[in-house]
Amino acid sequence: MDFLTRGLSVVSGNIADVIVVNTCSVTQAADAKSRHLVRMLRSLNPASTIIVTGCYAERAGNDLIDCGADVVCGNRDKAALADSPAARPLQRPSRAAARGLERVRSFIKIQDGCDKFCSYCIVPLVRPLKYSVNPATVIDVIRSRVADGYREIVLTGTEIGSYSSNGLALIDLIRRILCETAVARLHLTSLQPMDITPELLALWQDKRLCRHFHIALQSGSDKVLRLMGRRYSTDSFRQSVDMVRAIVPDASVTTDIIVGFPGESDESFQTSLEFCRRMQFSALHIFPYSSRPGTAAAHMAEKVNEHIKRQRSGIMLELAATSADEFAGRFIGRTREVLWENEVRPGSQVFSGLTDNYIRVYTRNCSDITNTISWTRLLGRTGVSGPSFISRSKKRRQGTLWGEVSI
Repeated sequence: MDFLTRGLSVVSGNIADVIVVNTCSVTQAADAKSRHLVRMLRSLNPASTIIVTGCYAERAGNDLIDCGADVVCGNRDKAALADSPAARPLQRPSRAAARGLERVRSFIKIQDGCDKFCSYCIVPLVRPLKYSVNPATVIDVIRSRVADGYREIVLTGTEIGSYSSNGLALIDLIRRILCETAVARLHLTSLQPMDITPELLALWQDKRLCRHFHIALQSGSDKVLRLMGRRYSTDSFRQSVDMVRAIVPDASVTTDIIVGFPGESDESFQTSLEFCRRMQFSALHIFPYSSRPGTAAAHMAEKVNEHIKRQRSGIMLELAATSADEFAGRFIGRTREVLWENEVRPGSQVFSGLTDNYIRVYTRNCSDITNTISWTRLLGRTGVSGPSFISRSKKRRQGTLWGEVSI
């Protein structure tokens, strides 16, 4: 939005005057994808200005210059990108013109930085300074996004549970947002198990808070958690999830899992797998361990070879698919609110959206229901009640349902 209000406009296709690439550096694969993307964009846009920012730019900016970037900007200066000479437009459009690009969901960063130094994580090295956005600023931005037509606001950050500004913690900020804005849906990104308290969960009495909790686990083995430098055990993690499910009925709980961490034996992996099975997550995000220079884990012995990592990833992915289907299946025949995001293919009259507890739903409707929230009866799994083009998807859509909008 900052770029739009300063005179730039979003263009379709691969050709643009100014290109901004926001990079991640959490894994080697993320680094490789960033380098590939910059090279590809330079090939397609020889006369464009390519600005690269984010964690990879913070950590190893010269790599990106070698790939074809014109400007490399670290995380500390990211917020000022729209004012940089490289991105300066020739003329300014009206606020109304910027508002024309209406979207469904808006992500607002309320916090950045981490000082926990988990043994595998490079984030504290590239984002060492912790800060939280002033609550008044957060409120103003949300009001602006709501006025621009956004229905859902997602609060993001490196570690949003550590939010602290002007004496206010995360729980206080959420209260203010719910009291002082007209946001239709409010969604929190990843929390740590230690962030989950009865006082925090009591806020979910307000139906505008999405019933989806992403709680980072990383491993279901206590031995591996200690090697990772995580500050909880599987038992304390389970207690946090049990608390969520007791206080917020029908909540979706998702998590992250790293496989192949140094020292993860076959027994440790099986322990992690069984713990994840018992937890009945609605989704698992699986990451093969990737060594990051400068982290403690990079110097650990007992490395796991890539072949075993791939095997363990495949096993975890099978569990993830089963768990997602089982969670979604519990809601067949029930009615929930769905925020409709888009028509999956122009002219198809099939729309995709998410329930308040983040189940993916498809429906057929002769009217454009994009960016609306409606009560929807969940009829069954896609491929059974749904259209054939969904069931023929190259990637099986785990945990998705077909629905019918209530009149």
